[in-house]
Amino acid sequence: MGSRREMERLIESGEVAINDVKAKLGDRVAVSDKVTVHGRVVKLTAEEDVPRRVIMYNKPEGELCTRHDPQGRRTVFDRLPKLKGERWISIGRLDINTSGLLLFTTDGELANRLMHPSQQIEREYAVRVMGEVKPEHVKSMVEGVMLEDGMANFTDVQEFGGEGINTWFHVVIMEGRNREVRRLWEPQGLTVSRLKRVRYGKVFLDKRARAGEWIELTQQEIDQLSQQAGLERRRVRDSLEKRDKIERQRKKTRAIRSVNKQHKSR
Repeated sequence: MGSRREMERLIESGEVAINDVKAKLGDRVAVSDKVTVHGRVVKLTAEEDVPRRVIMYNKPEGELCTRHDPQGRRTVFDRLPKLKGERWISIGRLDINTSGLLLFTTDGELANRLMHPSQQIEREYAVRVMGEVKPEHVKSMVEGVMLEDGMANFTDVQEFGGEGINTWFHVVIMEGRNREVRRLWEPQGLTVSRLKRVRYGKVFLDKRARAGEWIELTQQEIDQLSQQAGLERRRVRDSLEKRDKIERQRKKTRAIRSVNKQHKSR
């Protein structure tokens, strides 16, 4: 029905009741209890009976990682499949000029754990750098650079070819601070001209999702993420009928994009 903070504010405002008694933060609820919000009964489901869903989205440059933008710009949530009685939670963020892998889940606990610094989840980025990258630059970024919000470093830096302004590297960080990858390169006198996330934990961006498209992860892929987060395995949505509906929705999105491109070319 909303984020944790939104629900906390709702409880504090007295709009939530448990068995007709005004709820307090920290109250515990069983499936057999009656919970109402604004006087309306909320259907409760045991956590273990709720499918754990995760989708991989290939974010294009120019999209915002926010639910609503006052300026009306496109957001990553605009292209995600619609949900009923649930909401997509973003596992981390990418800035407007960064493309690549974004994960979304319906499981708030999974999202929180995968984003928490204590879990030490690797994030891998493909970086195109303008300028001559010297061994001392790489050494400095691996050993650590003092940024305005503390020390930061790459755990790995590998060159991936190219030359001049088209030199590509793959770098790995263990946390998700704002613009951290770009800020690590800047003190070296180097500018990042392209940045794309290609991996989050054990999930790699692959050809199943082209730019602006999403794909639902399999049971095995979600189990690996759950294990990394220290959570018990839970079944994923495996109904063929529902998967067919999702696939039809993806094809419809592709068709609309194709028509829009044709109109623009005219």
